[in-house]
Amino acid sequence: MLPGALPSPTTAVIEIGPLTIHAYALCILAGIGTAIWITDRRLRDRGGEAGAALDVAMWAVPFGIVGGRLYHVITTPQPYFGEGGHPVDALKIWEGGLGIWGAVALGALGAWLGLRSTGIRFLDFADAAAPGVLVAQAIGRWGNWFNNEIFGERTDLPWGLQIHRWDTAAGRAVLDAGGEPIVMGTFHPTFLYESLFLLVLAIVILVIDRRARLAPGQVLGLYVAGYPLGRIVIETMRTDAANEILGLRVNIWTSILVFVLGVVIYTVCGRRATTSDDRGISSSETTALTR
Repeated sequence: MLPGALPSPTTAVIEIGPLTIHAYALCILAGIGTAIWITDRRLRDRGGEAGAALDVAMWAVPFGIVGGRLYHVITTPQPYFGEGGHPVDALKIWEGGLGIWGAVALGALGAWLGLRSTGIRFLDFADAAAPGVLVAQAIGRWGNWFNNEIFGERTDLPWGLQIHRWDTAAGRAVLDAGGEPIVMGTFHPTFLYESLFLLVLAIVILVIDRRARLAPGQVLGLYVAGYPLGRIVIETMRTDAANEILGLRVNIWTSILVFVLGVVIYTVCGRRATTSDDRGISSSETTALTR
């Protein structure tokens, strides 16, 4: 390891006989499991039944994974359908490449479908799930660390991240003639910046939810509007190849649109509750989450 640099793995796979386990997939699964646990706790605090979050997750998770991959492939089609690309690689989720925007959009659709048989209102479920989704995203970002990807400019700061030349297909660092992993240098660990931001945002939303009297849907609005603020900053730091529109990365434009959507959700839900005199609940209160 270079002096003063944070380490990064030289392999992102665990091989047990014929079975190959990818660290990226493990991080995603760990994040999903944590999100389900947090959501279940928050639902039960609001009067929901234990296990409801898992039932809904059986719909939301597959939809979310498909949506995340679709967004990635649509916004970055060159590795799969460009010159020298391999379309079948679009199916190799374990090599990285899940767009959070697509994952949340289709995941929400899956949750809505799963909620139909539970009697839980969608906005109540979304409010309960939002902090857990942020924590899941934070955990999932560590899959990028294992894959030696999603980093920024070169840096000599103490928290600079050592990055290896990477063989994506093999899931490990490229070796030199002496059998040692080839180090490209030290770079800003943007995956780590985003992971920490996500955890801080989750805590902030939990505190606001506990202390304020929010209307149904406003926690969701805070999540939808809050995440893009950090993502825009992270996107300006990243150096990985990305398609651009008018000189800005596609994800920056998406972040701006999602931020506006979050503000609209927060405002509309607040006005609706004021009009109907049906204020939302904080996490210290209990209510039946039925339609």
